[in-house]
Parts: sequence; C-alpha cells; structure tokens
Amino acid sequence: MEISHIEHIGIAVADLEGAIAFYENTLGLKCYRIEEVSDQKVKTAFFQVGQTKIELLESTAADGPITKFIDKKGEGLHHLAFAVKNIEKQLEEVSAKGVQLIDSKPRKGAEGLDIAFLHPKSTRGVLTELCEKR
Repeated sequence: MEISHIEHIGIAVADLEGAIAFYENTLGLKCYRIEEVSDQKVKTAFFQVGQTKIELLESTAADGPITKFIDKKGEGLHHLAFAVKNIEKQLEEVSAKGVQLIDSKPRKGAEGLDIAFLHPKSTRGVLTELCEKR
C-alpha cells in the first residue's frame, strides 16, 4: 500500500449547520466547502487543518448510511481516509491480502475524488477510505 498522507477524517453529525458553527466559532477553523453527494445521501462540509481535512457528514435521507450510523453509534468519528495513487491497484493489493472491500471499484466522492471503502471488519473496526485526486 502506498499512502501519502491522511486525506481527511470523516465525522458523522446530525446537524451540519450546528457542527459548522462549533468548528468555526469554538475551534477557529474555516469551512471552505459545503457539498452534497446525492448518490451517497450525504451533505458534507470541509475544514483544512494542515495537510489533513476534517469532513463533516450529515445525512440527506432517512435511509442514508450516516443516519444508520448515528442511530447505531451516535455522532462522532465515521471514517479515516488515506490519500493514495493508483487506487485500483491499491484495492487489488488489499483484496489479495484478504481485506473485505465495500467498493471493489472506485466511485466519485466529494471534492471530485475517486474513493473506495474498506470494510471495518477487516480494518480493526475503523471504516477506512482510500482517496485519489485525479
């Protein structure tokens, strides 16, 4: 696996506007982008912290994955995303090592990144995302 850096940390929130206010007013960060990813049933907000981003995720549907996550575990850390090159090759390599994939092929995510998720059952309980900027 060739990871260059932590691309972002995804945090599930029930109220995106309230969460943005906390990160801006309390932590002094600046939200630089809000985006809806309709096929993932999510609205996102991004903050840059050094080379890493914080991605807040709010569900846009009652049956969306973020709603299900919050119902089961509450608000909080949802996933850890790593920046990689040649995401297809990286997926093949981890799959060959026995890692269960949620996405066998990359799909489009927020900020135009190609993304793919590794199942938390294979990653010690942490939903792991691979991201590639093309």
